[in-house]
Amino acid sequence: MIALLAGTGALPGLLAKRLQEKGEVPLICEMAGFPPEVPDDLPRLRFRIETLGTCLATLRRMGVTRLCLAGAVRRPTVDPTAIDAATAPLVPRLQAAMAKGDDGTLRGIMAILEEEGFAILAAQDIASDLLPPAGILTRAAPGPEHRRDAPLAERQLAAMGRADLGQTCVLRAGVVVAQEDDAGTDALLARLAQPSRDADRSGDPVSWLMDTASDMLGDAADWLSNVTAEGPASGGLLYKGPKPGQDRRADLPVIGPATARGAIHAGLAGIVIEAGGVMVLELPEVLHLLDDAGLFLWVRAAGEGA
Repeated sequence: MIALLAGTGALPGLLAKRLQEKGEVPLICEMAGFPPEVPDDLPRLRFRIETLGTCLATLRRMGVTRLCLAGAVRRPTVDPTAIDAATAPLVPRLQAAMAKGDDGTLRGIMAILEEEGFAILAAQDIASDLLPPAGILTRAAPGPEHRRDAPLAERQLAAMGRADLGQTCVLRAGVVVAQEDDAGTDALLARLAQPSRDADRSGDPVSWLMDTASDMLGDAADWLSNVTAEGPASGGLLYKGPKPGQDRRADLPVIGPATARGAIHAGLAGIVIEAGGVMVLELPEVLHLLDDAGLFLWVRAAGEGA
């Protein structure tokens, strides 16, 4: 029997559908605070990180031998008073893993799962078509400036990964204008799509003066706190890829129709993803959206053109 350790987002539901098409009914293992987008009629086991040991024992009793980690889960806040007896022996390892950031937490949990006798499947083992073929998949193609920026974006993403930050950045004309934070890729694109404050100002000189003063104070505060505002992204590219040395059985980055719409609204020229390292949900719809808007999707081999 297979269980999906399911987080948020569309991936768990897609994998559940593929498994059902193959004649398997997956058990949805849901951690408190991270409800997955899956059909209500699927069997479900809910747990807290404080009861992980009991959850694993229950899975074994139910005959689960394979696990797939799918969907987004952030490091949860642990309530020490809620830790049960079966989980207490795991606490030192969980604490050590969580101290190493999101990637370290994931690696630590995967090690525990394997030691408990579970085989870990990657999402792409269940749905191999989630990893698109290398190449330019849209009618539009990246220009010379985008081909120059792609290796820069790859290096930027590697630096972000080593710091256990996000898996996405936006470049334009050789400059990193935005990078992903804990809010995710969709939030990054939404920020870039916001109209500039200048465009919203009226012709009223008093309003203009007040807005200008506000901007000056804001710029001073940014300088004092060493915060750099995100720059213009129009005509740039979104680059997404896995972290260096990432275990690709879990937490591979994902794009989908929402990413395509966000890139369009942000005025980007296209999207670049690392071949074999980024999953694409609903690829036909993604290509349709990008083709209609004249954006490119380049599935680029790591190191290409560097």
